[in-house]
Amino acid sequence: MNVSMDSLDRLAATAFDGYLVRKDLVRKYSRQYPVPTYVVEFLLGRYCASTDESEIAEGLEIVEKQLRDRTVRTGEEELFKSRARDQGSVKLIDIVRARLDTKNDCYVAELPSLALREVRINDDLVRENERMLTDGFYAEVTLSYDGIVAQENGGRPFSIESLRPIQMSKSDVLDILSRGREKFTTKEWIDLLIRSVGLEPSSLDERAKRVVFLRMVSFVERNYNLVELGPRGTGKSHIFQQISPYAHLISGGKATVAKMFVNNATGQRGLVCQYDVVCFDEVSGISFDQKDGVNIMKGYMASGQFSRGKENIRAEGGLVMVGNFDVDVEQQQRVGHLLSPLPPEMRNDTAFMDRLHAFAPGWDFPKLSPAEHLTDHFGLVSDFLSECWSKLRAGSRVNVMQGRVFLGGALSGRDIEAVNKTISGLVKLLYPKPEMPVADEDLEWIVRLALESRRRIKEQQKRCFKSEFRNTHFSFTMGLDGLEQFVSTPELHSDEAIESDPLPPGQVWAASTGTPEAGAGLYRLEVTSGPGSGVKILNQPPAPSFRESVKVGEQNLYIRAKELVGDRDPREHEFSIQMRAMDADRSGSGLSLAVLVALCGSLLGKNTRGGTIIVGSLNLGGSIDMIPNAIRIAELAVDKQAQTLLMPVAARRQLNDLPDDLWTRISIEFYKDAADAVFKALVE
Repeated sequence: MNVSMDSLDRLAATAFDGYLVRKDLVRKYSRQYPVPTYVVEFLLGRYCASTDESEIAEGLEIVEKQLRDRTVRTGEEELFKSRARDQGSVKLIDIVRARLDTKNDCYVAELPSLALREVRINDDLVRENERMLTDGFYAEVTLSYDGIVAQENGGRPFSIESLRPIQMSKSDVLDILSRGREKFTTKEWIDLLIRSVGLEPSSLDERAKRVVFLRMVSFVERNYNLVELGPRGTGKSHIFQQISPYAHLISGGKATVAKMFVNNATGQRGLVCQYDVVCFDEVSGISFDQKDGVNIMKGYMASGQFSRGKENIRAEGGLVMVGNFDVDVEQQQRVGHLLSPLPPEMRNDTAFMDRLHAFAPGWDFPKLSPAEHLTDHFGLVSDFLSECWSKLRAGSRVNVMQGRVFLGGALSGRDIEAVNKTISGLVKLLYPKPEMPVADEDLEWIVRLALESRRRIKEQQKRCFKSEFRNTHFSFTMGLDGLEQFVSTPELHSDEAIESDPLPPGQVWAASTGTPEAGAGLYRLEVTSGPGSGVKILNQPPAPSFRESVKVGEQNLYIRAKELVGDRDPREHEFSIQMRAMDADRSGSGLSLAVLVALCGSLLGKNTRGGTIIVGSLNLGGSIDMIPNAIRIAELAVDKQAQTLLMPVAARRQLNDLPDDLWTRISIEFYKDAADAVFKALVE
């Protein structure tokens, strides 16, 4: 049973003494006994919250005895009932549900593991624990038996004397969490949180870790709506079923309006009022017992309130939808969109999609292998962590962006609200103490993740209704003087396809001109600049034609510096340029204009227009050379999914022979000289 402690274990032991548990022990006992992980952790946290092996061994005996004596396995129901009768009472761990018996004007409880539906329970116990009136919760229950009542006609001999919900209820948990967090670097803290939900961070790449954190956001952010689709066996629903008593999983997606929102007959509030997170497993099967169920849910997702009868009811429970995505992501994007697994009444409803705050890419998370992906190290006890997360839901941390991050103009009001919620949630997870300063590098990846997970939804809306959701170029700027950075979704990205997002300063797509016989070639040029002088080609050895293109572009920049880059002196900068050939042609001939645009963009700090291929060859005098194969270049641009082709105006006569169907698939813009080309290629 001994597990060697690593540096993170030792750090966690000093920061959270008494709040740690070995996660391999949790798995061992949760498999043996019919209770969720957080129930096992509750007991382990009470008796084994230590790194000392002897204390752990001692506590394990108690935990094992309690689980053995108090959990009801299949076939043992009558044994427990018999003990209650013979001993007067028995202690057990079970889900407690309750309902109002209107005939007798009293509450009765249900204990599923004993198949008891008519258990007497005191009204005060029900009022103190209202969640038992929805779908119930796990508790330590003292169940008594009264033989006299049993002899009465219709008597109910079993009664719940007392119960203790299986969740922590301490007022200072956030202070403990905040003090402990200060001893960790951000990377260490991320790894500890991932271990705390039972996963091993060393077996996950950065993309997979981001998916785990998106799953966590709904626990700390009120009314947060998340969808995650991915392959089977990636643990999508695990965190919502096993980690927190404040989350509720609806298996199979079947729900009733009364259960979800409010029961009009009794006035009893539903799951969204009782839980922090309500998760629909198998999202394709979401259905309601009433036709207006989806509309009620859609309204609730937008405003956090719903109307039933005369009353307007507010609730804070977030909705999470997880489901299986069995097809290849790139193939699915060619034939449809990534929200196709949703039920028919949701999958093409752009208004419904708009109410989702984030789309977690489940395909970035590996299929779980117990030996590889589940941790054997220490993590925070689940009931401590879930209590902290529940308390973190109060308030927002979006003010961390003030004066530091500025979102781009492509975001609508709903986009901004969604991104702000994701940012707030991620900041709470990483920096639970509001006074703790958020590092710029952490804030940057948080903003990138928030924009990416919202843009993924926007891209699916665009596929359903292109005219309304045309602009999906999400961007942000760090600081007043920072560069605008565009955030794409990786599944849309292809090194060989021309993306519609603006490129970073100094990067351009270009087509070589070559000869009439030679096929055009696609290139990506990337230029960076810094103090110094001259232009350095990173490709070694450089192709002679490309070296000539760079030389011509450089000389034109020096000669026309005032016209092209204003008061900046290019001779005081050293430029590094790299050419990436995307086709068979690797000569780099005829790229001098694209080189000039890349040099100017790098010097000015201006993005290059997205979806644009630049074509043109300069001479040392600054004139534009004739293009010998304009139609082949246009065909190449269409093949590479470019939106715009920037060509010299002299090429327009050749393009008279361009087939009509190609004219409809590409926008061709013309420039008169080098300065006009630079102006049209760079984003203002």
